[in-house]
Amino acid sequence: MSPAPRFGITPEPSNDVAQPPETHGALALDPRPLVWGPPGAIPDERKLRHLGQALAEVLAGRRPPETVADKLTVRAYRELVQAGQMIQTARPPFAGSVHVKEPRDGVVEMCLLIHCGERNHVLAIRLERRGVQWLCTDFETA
Repeated sequence: MSPAPRFGITPEPSNDVAQPPETHGALALDPRPLVWGPPGAIPDERKLRHLGQALAEVLAGRRPPETVADKLTVRAYRELVQAGQMIQTARPPFAGSVHVKEPRDGVVEMCLLIHCGERNHVLAIRLERRGVQWLCTDFETA
């Protein structure tokens, strides 16, 4: 019998990494894992900011979603594709400082201020450890 999920969160299956379709030369996010270090280590803030920057670019319509597919679960990738352009900006978005919390082992939640010119946005991202890999399971912007 498997243990009950903690905090009322049911983990998704561990083999649900989104597989990107053929990118035809699109710029890709660093293909290496989000973590350098021992198993169980949380991602460093620089790598988290890069992921946030890439997601902000997708949500602003400036980057194809398949360039971040390997950093998201299947469900999160599907939601990203369905979301389309959620950030309206005339200039490229720029991810500012990262605020990171680890609410429990194997979960990282972060919030970034996305500078977009006249109006800034906030991007919240949840990552969960799936084996030795960290994957974005959810995101939200306002």
